[in-house]
Amino acid sequence: MKLLATIPATDAAVCCAPLVREPLDAARADDLARTLKALADPARLRLLSIVAASADQEACVCDLTEPIGLAQPTVSHHLRVLTEAGFLTRSKRGTWAYFKLVPGSLDRISQLLVAP
Repeated sequence: MKLLATIPATDAAVCCAPLVREPLDAARADDLARTLKALADPARLRLLSIVAASADQEACVCDLTEPIGLAQPTVSHHLRVLTEAGFLTRSKRGTWAYFKLVPGSLDRISQLLVAP
């Protein structure tokens, strides 16, 4: 004869810890996914790192192609994605484009999952 154990309703309610803050809503999750997608590429992470490590956190596109080892159109594509995601700003000086790190953009990444 097999005995079936029943779990009282009160035990089921305490099996999981309650949430201590609001989880991401659908809109915030979509926004976060777009932001993380922009960073989910080794070349983009390296480009962002080079710009962040440059004087005044700014670099000319002419100085970014060689260290990455990619063709200029590919580097320009990656820089456009980072700019559209809000990590870089672009300014044109003569024939060259300069990319500057947006202040606080990297701090924003570290806070994405912990912000209320």
